[in-house]
Amino acid sequence: MSDIVLGISLQELCVQEGITETLVIEVVEHGIAEPLAGNDFNDWIFELNSVHWMKKAIRLYHDLDIDWVSIAIVIDLLKQKDVLLRENERLKKQLDRFVNNVTDLH
Repeated sequence: MSDIVLGISLQELCVQEGITETLVIEVVEHGIAEPLAGNDFNDWIFELNSVHWMKKAIRLYHDLDIDWVSIAIVIDLLKQKDVLLRENERLKKQLDRFVNNVTDLH
């Protein structure tokens, strides 16, 4: 079974979000998002999850007027938070199943 990955080209992204290629290049240069494919920036394809983080970064850049290095740190922390929240939810479900199984045995 193969995983399906949805992507968007740099040009489509810029048109859809109303942003410039230069802005996207800055985001990529700071490691906030990375292209899924494409060697030259004109050929870049971005995964939709990467676009999600890119949009957050650009919003932070415009709203808070802070530098890209700081934004990269904030985005990294937000990504870590999301991973921890998903892991916490998974563990809660696992614990619930365990508790239910123990309760059913008695």
